[in-house]
Amino acid sequence: MFTLWPDNRRAFDTLSEREILSLAIAAEEEDGRIYSELATRLADIYPGTAALLEAMAAEEDDHRRRLLDLYVERFGKRLVPIRREHVRGFLNRKPVWLLKTLTIEQVRGQVWEMEEGAYSFYMEAAKQANDVAIRKLLGDLARTERGHAASATKLDEKLLGEEGHDVEKDEAHRQFLLTYVQPGLAGLMDGSVSTLAPVFAAAFATGDTHQTFLVGLAAAVGAGISMGFTEAASDDGKLTGRGSPVKRGFAAGIMTAVGGLGHALPYLIHDFWTATFIAGVVVLIELWVIAYIQKRYMQTPFWRAVLQVVLGGALVFAAGVLIGSA
Repeated sequence: MFTLWPDNRRAFDTLSEREILSLAIAAEEEDGRIYSELATRLADIYPGTAALLEAMAAEEDDHRRRLLDLYVERFGKRLVPIRREHVRGFLNRKPVWLLKTLTIEQVRGQVWEMEEGAYSFYMEAAKQANDVAIRKLLGDLARTERGHAASATKLDEKLLGEEGHDVEKDEAHRQFLLTYVQPGLAGLMDGSVSTLAPVFAAAFATGDTHQTFLVGLAAAVGAGISMGFTEAASDDGKLTGRGSPVKRGFAAGIMTAVGGLGHALPYLIHDFWTATFIAGVVVLIELWVIAYIQKRYMQTPFWRAVLQVVLGGALVFAAGVLIGSA
C-alpha cells in the first residue's frame, strides 16, 4: 500500500527564474534524447514515423538553444543543476524507450504525455516569471508544445487508420485515462494485494466469518482512504496535465477499496470453509486479472507481471494464513 513519505523535492512555485530556465533546458535535453532514441528504434519498421520523431527531436534542440541564449544573457554561463525529479509535480517516467519490445501504442502514448506535460510546465512557468523576455519565451514555447499535438495526431493517422484515429485522437479520452483509469488501476492493484494478509490472518485466527468480514471491510476502507490521499497529494496536475488531484484521489481510493472488498465479501457467508474457498478463488482471479492489467495498460511484460503480482500476492496470502494459524 502506498504511504506518505517525507518529500524533499522543491515546490514549483518556489523556483526562481534562473532555476526555471535551468530546469527547462534540462527537460528539453532529455526529451530530445528520448525522441532520438525512439526514432532509432522504429527506423527499420516505421521509417516515416522515425523521421517525424527525429524532426521533433530537432525542434526540442532548437528550444534548448533558445532557452540557453536567454539564460546566458540574463544569468551567465553556469546552469543550476536542477532536473524534473528535483521538483514536486513531475512524475517519474517509465523508460518505455528501453523496452526490448516497443509497440506503436507505447510510442504514441509516450509522445502525447511528453508534449502535454511540456505544455503544462511552460504555462505554469510563464505565470511565475516576472522578466518580460523570459515570460514571452516561456509562453511561446508553451504554444509550440501545444502544437505538437498535431505530431501525435500524425502518428495516430499513419499507424491506426481512420477508425482508430477517430477513437484515440480525442484529447478528452486521453485525459480520462490519465485522470481516472491510471489511478484507478493502481488502486485496484494496491487494494487487492495489500489486504490479503489481514483478511486471511483474521479468518484463520478467529474461524469467525463475521469478524473476518469486519476486518476485511476495515482494511479495504482504510487502504482506500490512504491511497486516495496519497494519490491526491502526489501531484496537483498542474505540471503533468493529469487533471484534478481530487478526482484522481477519488478514483484511486474507490478502486483500492473495491480491490480489498473482493476477497472480504465471501465472508458474508456463514459457513467458514465455504467462504474461505470462495475467497481463495476470488484471490486467484484478482491476481491474474491484475497481471493482465499491468501488461495491457502499464506495458509490463506478462511474465514479469506474473512474477511480481501472482507470486507476490501468493506470498502475502500465505503469510496471512500462517500468521492466522499460529
